[in-house]
Amino acid sequence: MADFTLPKNSKIKPGKKIDAVDADAKNKKTFNVYRWSPDDDGNPRLDSYTIDLDKHGPMVLDALIYIKDNVDSTLTFRRSCREGICGSCAMNIDGTNTLACTKAISDCKGDVKITPLPHMPVVKDLVPDLKHVYAQYESIEPWIKTDSPAPSRERLQSAEDADALNGHDGHGPAMCIMCFCCSTSCPSYWWNGNKFLGPAVLLQAFRWLTDSRDEAKGERLDQLEDPFKLYRCHTIMNCTNTCPKGLNPAQSVAEIKKMMVERKS
Repeated sequence: MADFTLPKNSKIKPGKKIDAVDADAKNKKTFNVYRWSPDDDGNPRLDSYTIDLDKHGPMVLDALIYIKDNVDSTLTFRRSCREGICGSCAMNIDGTNTLACTKAISDCKGDVKITPLPHMPVVKDLVPDLKHVYAQYESIEPWIKTDSPAPSRERLQSAEDADALNGHDGHGPAMCIMCFCCSTSCPSYWWNGNKFLGPAVLLQAFRWLTDSRDEAKGERLDQLEDPFKLYRCHTIMNCTNTCPKGLNPAQSVAEIKKMMVERKS
């Protein structure tokens, strides 16, 4: 029988436990947080922080900020807008990829486990390395491409065409915030991420294919005509299930495949 083992620094070990609540605290909760630093030679660990929920806001990001400010200043994570707009605080919370700023602590039963987005290189603690996914995003040329002369002002589009991008309910492809919760929940992207563009980038590709102001639809489809870039999507639907903005990357990928068929018929 073959004997397999995980690579170095991939086995998560128990970490330190810190109880930061007063004796009379009545609303306490424990957060088990992934910790790893490239400055250390050790394996990653889960540090446990027990804190008083009455001392900070209702979201998981509020708890992380409280821990960093008052309990352990070495904890590292990304965050910016705190309004579910920038996508900076994307992480895995209780087994689901989501945004820490919009994930309510009250939705978490028992201890809360927080780890980085899965199957991504880790820079430190909860910070994933996004260089590869941003390079893939750049590869689809996410800007308007035209051959017609530029107008004297902006290129206009109808309200109906704008709705195709934004969605009648605000859930159109242009509403993607590039948090990459979807791509990092996709098993096909886990195994083929070097060539498969993944749901986040393909959703963005669909956004430009749908834009009525763009004049490079054929060229964009040519760039996606590849056994891996597009067709490694197997409609597993993890991407749609986990999107914190309620978007449907799987449908967008299916629409691109439909465009590929229609132009050959």
